[in-house]
Amino acid sequence: MPLQIRRNRCVGFVFENLLTILTVVGVLSGTLLGCGLRASGHQWSKRDVMYFQYPGELFLRMLKCLIVPLLVSSIVSAIGSLDLSLSGKVGLRAIIYYMTTTVCAVMLGIALVTTIKPGKSSEQYTQPNATKVITKDTLTSDTLLDLIRNVFPENIAQATIASYRTRLVYDRNDNNSREGALETYEIRGDYQNGSNVLGLVCFSIVLGITLGKMGEKSRPLQNFFHAFSEAMMIITGWVIWLSPLGVFFLVTAKIMEIDSFADLVGRLGLYFVTVLLGLFLHGFGTLSILFILATKKLPCRYIGKMGQVMATAFGTASSSATMPITIGCCDDMGLDPRITRFVIPIGATINMDGTALYEAVAAIFIAQLRRVDMSFGKIIAVSVTATAASIGAAGIPQAGLVTMVMVLDTVNLPAEDVSIILAVDWLLDRFRTTINVVCDALGAIIVTSLSQGDIDKTRAAANDRDGVPSQELTELEKGDH
Repeated sequence: MPLQIRRNRCVGFVFENLLTILTVVGVLSGTLLGCGLRASGHQWSKRDVMYFQYPGELFLRMLKCLIVPLLVSSIVSAIGSLDLSLSGKVGLRAIIYYMTTTVCAVMLGIALVTTIKPGKSSEQYTQPNATKVITKDTLTSDTLLDLIRNVFPENIAQATIASYRTRLVYDRNDNNSREGALETYEIRGDYQNGSNVLGLVCFSIVLGITLGKMGEKSRPLQNFFHAFSEAMMIITGWVIWLSPLGVFFLVTAKIMEIDSFADLVGRLGLYFVTVLLGLFLHGFGTLSILFILATKKLPCRYIGKMGQVMATAFGTASSSATMPITIGCCDDMGLDPRITRFVIPIGATINMDGTALYEAVAAIFIAQLRRVDMSFGKIIAVSVTATAASIGAAGIPQAGLVTMVMVLDTVNLPAEDVSIILAVDWLLDRFRTTINVVCDALGAIIVTSLSQGDIDKTRAAANDRDGVPSQELTELEKGDH
């Protein structure tokens, strides 16, 4: 009888976690297949790699298609359903948590790279035939100003497909313009492809607050966004079941296109280990300590339920694409859906702990390679710039390379030095994305725990006033618990 009970429990566990198990198997199988294809001795062309990546690309496109409608509907529905005073407290707690974790990540990264000194133990590193991977055509101040500009989009429809970017152009006919001196260049602005997520989040928050303030008049619009959010989650559930196959082909193709494994264990080996150690300590050390202090609980049980989220984040290397899965995971944990649909999209937008740690380590590592002296003032400047750059980084694969230029500028290093770390960035990008989404999910749990008292008071006040739970509370509880 006990044996039968154990067997039933094992079968129940497998069926309950089938999707997570299949996704992890997909990552491992993709890694093994990619290594096997590389070891076969055949010279795989870019077209061959493209064919292998094609199914994974379709999966990634499906996930990205859900980002904008899910983000807008979730935030508007969540804030509109919350009491205005409660939504302000939830938002403040979320921002404090995200800023705290980002600062901790940067400080940890700087402490590790200055202690281990991965650049000091390497010979002077130069990449053969290095080219300017990213041309620097903007100042650090312009990047920071663009970050604020994008918070306030001039056209909300345009914000769904493009974000604003300042571009400095050298004008040969302008006598005041000096080649190489960016501050004298002509200032232009254009729009680059990719959703302006910051602007959409800001607009959604304002619209949600407005609907909450309007009361009963906004009921039809609130019901629309709530139904829209639920519909997007159902579609997300369908797409999620494609994740094992999608990440399998994405990981296989990525390993096939690696130029060389030598840099992983050679000249960049110690740098790779430093970043990986920092991500591990932050993800399972710093975040765990903050979780215990805030909730008085151990995070192990919750992290154990995030296997699907972590596997998808590793496979796609995109926190934005993983956002629908993160929300679904938090719903499965029984968290208040109004909190998760408010906190997770904001976290996927501004919370990039892994990116902040990586950029701080990378900048100081390159400075060590170039024998550039790092004073205390420069280290502080790197920490501040890495924090700001991580907020401005898009939730897409290798977006950190773009903002790395801004961090390198802080220590007066040329933009083309980004090419030094390209050999290992593709893999580190997957690890730091995994840490980002874990931080988002733990943040939703922490904010829910800290806000539970306010939620209970709001629910009690609604019961006293109306005699029954409010319509949106009842709907949310029926639909998501």
